[in-house]
Amino acid sequence: MAEKTESELVVDLRGRSIETLDDFWDAVTEPCGLPQRFGRNTDAWRDTIQTRGISEVIDSYDILVVHVDKRGSLRCAGP
Repeated sequence: MAEKTESELVVDLRGRSIETLDDFWDAVTEPCGLPQRFGRNTDAWRDTIQTRGISEVIDSYDILVVHVDKRGSLRCAGP
């Protein structure tokens, strides 16, 4: 019996200046293959990842991993 291996799309944004959500959308648009019609908000992001059918790039992988530095709007509020 064949076993399917999960494939990962890894987008590494560490070291890039990501201070706002607009910066984040700008940074992930190309590597994730987001179309012009992409809504650039967290609801659209969730739909792209969970529902699929929006990005052929993301759809071709089982797992999406995005690495980003903890700065700006992506910084944790806790310790």
